[in-house]
Amino acid sequence: MIETLQDRLPSIVARLRSARTDGHTVEVKSAVGKLPKTTAETLSAFANGSGGILILGLTETQGFTPAKGFQATSIRDALAGTCSDRLQPPLRPAIEIIDFDGGKVVAAEIEPLIPANRPCFVKDRGMYQGSYIRTGDGDRRLSHYEIDRLIEEHRQPRWDEEIVEDASLSDLDQALVAAVVSRQQKLRPHLFGSGTPEAILQGLLAVRADTAGVLRPTLAGLCALGTHPQYYFPRLTVTFSSFPGESKAVVVHANERLLDSRSLVGPIPMLVRDATSAVLRNARIGGRMEGVFRKEVPQYPLAAVREAVTNALMHRDYSHLARGTQVQVNLYTDHLEILSPGGLYGTVTVAQLGSRGISSARNQRLSTLLEEVSHPDGGMVAENRGTGFMMMEAVLKDAGMAPPFADDDISSFSLVFRNTFQPTTRPKHQSTPTRQVIESYLASAKQATSTQIVEATGLARSTVNKHLKAMMETGQIETTHPARSKLQNYRWTGI
Repeated sequence: MIETLQDRLPSIVARLRSARTDGHTVEVKSAVGKLPKTTAETLSAFANGSGGILILGLTETQGFTPAKGFQATSIRDALAGTCSDRLQPPLRPAIEIIDFDGGKVVAAEIEPLIPANRPCFVKDRGMYQGSYIRTGDGDRRLSHYEIDRLIEEHRQPRWDEEIVEDASLSDLDQALVAAVVSRQQKLRPHLFGSGTPEAILQGLLAVRADTAGVLRPTLAGLCALGTHPQYYFPRLTVTFSSFPGESKAVVVHANERLLDSRSLVGPIPMLVRDATSAVLRNARIGGRMEGVFRKEVPQYPLAAVREAVTNALMHRDYSHLARGTQVQVNLYTDHLEILSPGGLYGTVTVAQLGSRGISSARNQRLSTLLEEVSHPDGGMVAENRGTGFMMMEAVLKDAGMAPPFADDDISSFSLVFRNTFQPTTRPKHQSTPTRQVIESYLASAKQATSTQIVEATGLARSTVNKHLKAMMETGQIETTHPARSKLQNYRWTGI
């Protein structure tokens, strides 16, 4: 039996009284005398988001009790008029007058609009001034960028098909191109068996002819096959940061430096490889029992990290306004976050992630092309079968970890892996994974300059110097020359 809004109202109000405020999906107004001016904003916000319930006739300041002097019938009619006349597109919620706690309230449940009908806006303010979204227990006006993304949902985006002006075929990695061409000739001989490399790339829309007939890479071709896409798009990078606490605030308030920070460049196959390597290098090593033996395993399963980074780069927003925003991979002490510009696209919702076969590609040319590009560690970069989230869930479950947590809004999408297992006991020097990289290099090289260590490990110079100082204090290393000498080397003692 389906519960009606009248059936659910007592439990809804009980939660409001417990929280002492309304919330993200419930808005309460006393509405004595007239309909509140902000009602249209709230209706717009609910329709553009995940929906919500509007309750009129309760006084929040008096514990969500019926408001004295509330005229239910006139307010119901005014609410119906606002839904029908003041909003575009108009809303048609069921509006009920409900007896509650000795009084009457007006309640309406607003369903979220399908993507093709968003944004819902207040007509007399126009789309760019009258579109709202729910934030906490209030309504926020949508930005121009967010509205453009909602409008984009009305049709298939084609940003990845755009020709990159001034780029040429020489900007493509010839090894990656050769592998794609060879694969196409073998898999699709009826289409590409006798085609030239240029014709095959055109068939994949990795390159297109400009108005002068010159072949140039598309955005999809440059991101998937380019040697250095960031020459043309400096912020289409992946930034990796390792934080010393559970949030970025730890660095701000405690004035601590990042444990590691770098901006990764290159085509998507290399970005995925380097981001995964950065997580492995900085994450702690955990252990689990396999039979009678304890096996050391990475803090985060690399297959899941690789899939998450791939998805972030493949499905991110590549519109003009978003090209100044990078994908972020943020490692904290208790979780790993992958953050990308642009929310979920199409009909896919957070609730549907992990459902077999559910997939929707914002960048369909890029997604298709990445199916044909080899990953440096083997296999193709992407599969595009709608099973990526399921794979991450399975891999994390096998590692004894919780499923990934997804958070979606119009302008961004984040995926979080929670660290739920205990790390192995550290050696007596309490080495971190970053320290272990330096230790391993010095143990092999016997001695090296700080510059050589930076170049060999890829770590930031400040990070290397910090760990060298600590290793000096524990006696693991010693210097070969007086302090500040240009000939200074650090010698491994093995202690």
